[in-house]
Amino acid sequence: MKELCNDLLTECSQLAALVEALTPRQWTEKIPFHGWTPWDEIAHLCYFEEAGLLAATDPEAFAAAAAELIKQLASGIEIDALARARYGHLGSAELLSYWRGRFERLIAVLAGMEMKARLPWYGPMMSARSFATARMMETWAHGQDIYDFLGRRRPTSGRIRNIAHLGVGTFGWAFINRNLPVPEPAPYVELQAPSGETWIWNGPPSEENYVRGSAEEFCLVVTQRRNVSDTRLRYAGSAALWLPIAQCYAGLPEEPPAPGVRAAQY
Repeated sequence: MKELCNDLLTECSQLAALVEALTPRQWTEKIPFHGWTPWDEIAHLCYFEEAGLLAATDPEAFAAAAAELIKQLASGIEIDALARARYGHLGSAELLSYWRGRFERLIAVLAGMEMKARLPWYGPMMSARSFATARMMETWAHGQDIYDFLGRRRPTSGRIRNIAHLGVGTFGWAFINRNLPVPEPAPYVELQAPSGETWIWNGPPSEENYVRGSAEEFCLVVTQRRNVSDTRLRYAGSAALWLPIAQCYAGLPEEPPAPGVRAAQY
């Protein structure tokens, strides 16, 4: 658990360093993700860091807060509006400092837990390991929004294996979340890591039912930061049904960017 939490801390710290260098104007400019700003991205992460802390330290209080959040979302209030209402009094530097404190505290709590310890969340309970992985995925995904806004290629590392693993593990969820039948079997997945090594899931190898290609591009697809048609991923079988709707995070079904809208320009 400590190794995973170290990866999560590195991911959060890397994003914090990136946004710390933004100009005041950049903090308030719209980015490719739903017209949010970098301030919105950090406020969103901070909102769920606080929710995570509550889930890990006071499950009953979290349950009450989660019920209220679901009620608000069902009434049509957007999550970014809730984050603005909570943190709108904070300038960019204050928000960044506050977020650092929240993610550092959450990670410290998670690092002291057993991997299989159960935490409540917005849906089924999660193991501490899955919870930490989900926080890394969300940090990485929202960080990608800011790298895209800046037109910069992000540094890649083996930490994305955690996100790829989550992506593979949510194959069925992408269909269930849309009330679609889950195709069988799940595809064989063979990805090239940033180091050049090969990561494999769902063996044995198949030439009829598979996903092959860059681990980074796979992560961009399952987090809905790229349309699969804008990648060089190769796939067939059930993967052809999956990748266009892949969604490795909880919540209502969402659609990936349209082809070409967020294709890398660098």
